[in-house]
Amino acid sequence: MFKRLNELFGAQDMTVGRPMSALLRFSVPLLIGNFVQQMYSTVDSVVVGRYVGDQALSAIGTTLPIINLLLVLFIAVATGAGIMVAQYYGAKDKESLSRAVGTALTLGLLSSLIVMAIGLPLASELLTLTNTPVETFDMARSYLVIILTGLVGLAFYNMASGILRGLGNSVFPLLTLLLTSGLNIVLDIWFVAGLNMGVAGAAWATVISVAVSALVCLVKLARMTDVVHLNYANLIPSRRLAGQLLRLGLPAGITQAVFSMSMVFVQALANSMGYQVVTCTTAVMRIDGFAMMPNFTFGMAIATFVGQNIGANRLDRVHQGSRDMLKMSLITSFVLVGLLLVFGENLMRAFTTTEEIIRLGVRQIRILALGYVAMAITQVFGGIMRGAGDTMPAMWISMFSTVVIRVPLAYIWAWLTRTEQYPAGSPDALFFALLISWVTSGVFTYLWYRRGTWKDKSLVKSSPDVTAAAESAT
Repeated sequence: MFKRLNELFGAQDMTVGRPMSALLRFSVPLLIGNFVQQMYSTVDSVVVGRYVGDQALSAIGTTLPIINLLLVLFIAVATGAGIMVAQYYGAKDKESLSRAVGTALTLGLLSSLIVMAIGLPLASELLTLTNTPVETFDMARSYLVIILTGLVGLAFYNMASGILRGLGNSVFPLLTLLLTSGLNIVLDIWFVAGLNMGVAGAAWATVISVAVSALVCLVKLARMTDVVHLNYANLIPSRRLAGQLLRLGLPAGITQAVFSMSMVFVQALANSMGYQVVTCTTAVMRIDGFAMMPNFTFGMAIATFVGQNIGANRLDRVHQGSRDMLKMSLITSFVLVGLLLVFGENLMRAFTTTEEIIRLGVRQIRILALGYVAMAITQVFGGIMRGAGDTMPAMWISMFSTVVIRVPLAYIWAWLTRTEQYPAGSPDALFFALLISWVTSGVFTYLWYRRGTWKDKSLVKSSPDVTAAAESAT
């Protein structure tokens, strides 16, 4: 019994067994966990929209691009850590694995403190930069400041859970999220509806819940002594490993920076269209978060699978697992598109009762629907390359699809569709530009994957003994 519990809650070696089975065991808890995590922000929006109003929901939506932009450095550290952990675990190099985990945690703490030091003093200026409507400015600033104040908890949770996923453990982060999501919902309703704290109550509920998640995951990681040793010596950053981590992670950080900067410009365009359009886009992007979740989940799963098998020098398993994951991702995406087309109106009504916003939201959901198929391709093939340690392609593709395609197209489309009803342009411009950028990313990611250069980017070279052992166990 204890052995079965250890298999369930411990690290998962994805270099042995059937690739599809390993991917399913890892993906299903990860998908449920991502669903629960998405509930954090969605519950904020639903409770605020219902109990405070459309303007409060608009205020939260205004802060999201800014928060994402400020998380760039932390994302770089977390991405590099996930790749390193998966490859060193696959190579059975416990010493390097322990040093990598300790280095990642320390750099995660430092990066979160840097982001807080930059973001808190500039909160008002950043909101002004995005043309935040005057009627929602104070609420948006309150939400942004509180979220940034609790950034250390957010950093440690995502870092620790990412390391656990790199070790193949997706069950424990799921259980942690199930526990703390319940706490988040209770605190949301208590703070917002019971204590009338408004958007500040929603922000504090999220900060407290994430801090509890971080503490639980860090304790779990510290107790996995059979896999990784967390001691004072390993928490001192290694120059070599820190360099590897940043080399792997900085392209992801730059990618996020480019995407977030584009979101700031797009948010400014949306803000110029009025708070009702911002409210609509906020609700649609919350729905988008759930619709995109399987794609991101499968991308993370294949990255971990590829990382471990590249570390173990099992390229045959990489190819088989990649084919299995692509099939799974495309089938899921087509099912989701059908559900969005059928239930789009019901989903919008969860956020607002304003009929004009609901009608506009349903139209935007229909525009984006088929883009999720393109994103399935982007996430699977991008995850394969990322797991192998080839993180540069995603950066260049993101820069092209956002800087060259999405932002200019949104502004040009808006300028060409100005009417008396929409003097700043049609809201369709925001979503058609996003759809076209998704399709562009899918095409270029697949073409770059076909080049095959990602196969030579491994951090480690497994010994013949390790490779033979993996082969005989399969």
